[in-house]
Amino acid sequence: MSILVNKNTKLVVQGMTGRDGSFHTAKMKEYGTNIVAGVSPGKGGQNVNGIPVFNTVEDAVKTTGANTSIIFVPAPLAGDAIMEAGDAGVELVICISEGVPTLDMVKATNYLKKKGVKLIGANCPGLITPDEALVGILPGNIFKKGNVGLMSRSGTLTYLMVSLLTQAGLGQSTCVGIGGDPVAGLYYQELLQMFQDDPETEAIVLIGEIGGDAEERAAQFIKDHVTKPVVAFIAGQSAPPGKRMGHAGAIISSGSGTAEEKIAAFEAIGVPVARLPIEIPLLIKKALKID
Repeated sequence: MSILVNKNTKLVVQGMTGRDGSFHTAKMKEYGTNIVAGVSPGKGGQNVNGIPVFNTVEDAVKTTGANTSIIFVPAPLAGDAIMEAGDAGVELVICISEGVPTLDMVKATNYLKKKGVKLIGANCPGLITPDEALVGILPGNIFKKGNVGLMSRSGTLTYLMVSLLTQAGLGQSTCVGIGGDPVAGLYYQELLQMFQDDPETEAIVLIGEIGGDAEERAAQFIKDHVTKPVVAFIAGQSAPPGKRMGHAGAIISSGSGTAEEKIAAFEAIGVPVARLPIEIPLLIKKALKID
């Protein structure tokens, strides 16, 4: 089954005619993603790489039946773009844009929750169900169809972990980059439940990082609701307190949000935590009893 995206995904690209939007639209289409429309205000009626362009997401959805939107628009406009997609009737929104103002994200995430629309991001690499749909900026060539679900706050660590899994012969069901901003859409708990319910996912990799308490809350959720094996990795184990490391959400403040606290939370419930990324495939094989 996979989660969130598959061969039935009908994608509309907001900001498709821009530099980043056009580049990644071509990559997603090359991978095999069913891109049915693009949106660029004032450019409706054009056709780019065989894909019709509309002025609004509403027009695109009504005409093509798009059920998923990906956003490549400048950060100051991204919050409004998220809400426009929610108004148009799509089921899932993926926002790639980086640097979206936090207050804009607070407004947009609350708005989509009221609409019952799922959100991934912002400031994320997107997601992929190998051999079915790539919705984002991930390098499709490193992914392999399989039974390991993966979620991560870090895009580059997603690529590294997937590459290590694939090299070890461990394919993936779906991989989701949730982004590293303080305010975001779907997070560990929601994705853990989706992977728990997905019959094609037999094991789960959770990649966390310093800052906040999302990993600690994920550990409690795993204890209460997840029966499938989970392995984890926490980035930022040597980060000094008070210094932001890469992501807006990756900062240790007031003695909380440290890697040690997160690792301890997972180990307390029996979730093995890799000290180095290269250990992840070994832990998965052990969990699945693969020689």
